[in-house]
Amino acid sequence: MGELANTFAAYPHIGTILPAMGYSDRQLKDLETTINRADCDTVVIGTPIDLNRLIHIQKPVVRVHYDLQEIGTPTLNEVLDDFVKRCKLG
Repeated sequence: MGELANTFAAYPHIGTILPAMGYSDRQLKDLETTINRADCDTVVIGTPIDLNRLIHIQKPVVRVHYDLQEIGTPTLNEVLDDFVKRCKLG
């Protein structure tokens, strides 16, 4: 739907994962409509924000939480530093 179609076109590797790519009014409405039209039993939310506070999801919802434990190199910080340098963002 809407803006999400552009996201799927830009990131085809995400497959069946529905990303929350932004929280503007239009993006939230697009996300809400897409979730509510999805043929699924349960919606698994893995974003840091509680989407139930922003949109009305008409399906059972489960929130998951995660932590990052780095196990080697490069570390996340090193990867991000490299990205910032390569893209001249810093």
